[in-house]
Amino acid sequence: MAPPAPPPSRVFAELDLAPAPTPEGRVGAPAQPVREVHVSGSAELSARPDRARAAVAARSSVSRRLQYITHSARLRGVPEENMTVTEDFSRVENTYQMEAEVCIIFSDFGKMQNVCNLLIEKLGTSVTIDPPHFYHTPEAIDTLRRQVCVTAVGNTRQKAQEVCRLFGQALGKPLLIKEEETKEWGGHIDSHLSHSADSQTLQERIQNATAFASCRVFAVFEIKGKENRRNKLL
Repeated sequence: MAPPAPPPSRVFAELDLAPAPTPEGRVGAPAQPVREVHVSGSAELSARPDRARAAVAARSSVSRRLQYITHSARLRGVPEENMTVTEDFSRVENTYQMEAEVCIIFSDFGKMQNVCNLLIEKLGTSVTIDPPHFYHTPEAIDTLRRQVCVTAVGNTRQKAQEVCRLFGQALGKPLLIKEEETKEWGGHIDSHLSHSADSQTLQERIQNATAFASCRVFAVFEIKGKENRRNKLL
């Protein structure tokens, strides 16, 4: 299911150049004017899944095929800790049957496709390969959350600069930065359950597992004064 359309952009800016009132009864130099710019900004980013889990089931001459599967994965840079082998024995009439499953976690989807294609080519019908299950590690989701917040703050500062430049002013230091709203949708973190239809293509599975995040921040910046003419020309 496609992610919901992002809400319409909202632009808000307030430029305050009015002088602050002088306290009643106080004698002396007039108070310095309050010079602030108030802006709000937002950002929206997405993150494709960074992990995929592929399960390969081997039957008949299991041990030899297991060795070939794990060896092929290691040759393509898959670490040992990213491979899990499960063996299952069962009795069929007067014989015993063994089935095994190798679960491999990939961070490189191109390598995943190469390994799966190689196993199908070399082992044929003696193996079955389940459709890959795409997901995000917690670290990838945390990175997306930080990036969307930082991007929203950067957009807010850029907007404040443009507002100040419109009035011939120079932007100063931030006085307040507040995260007002964050949203996340789509994608999923590591889970053994996949609700994707088997008929979906690889790209459709990646798209359905892509995570989206948006962030809106409010900021107040100091206005330093008239914009330097040299900087304005630049």
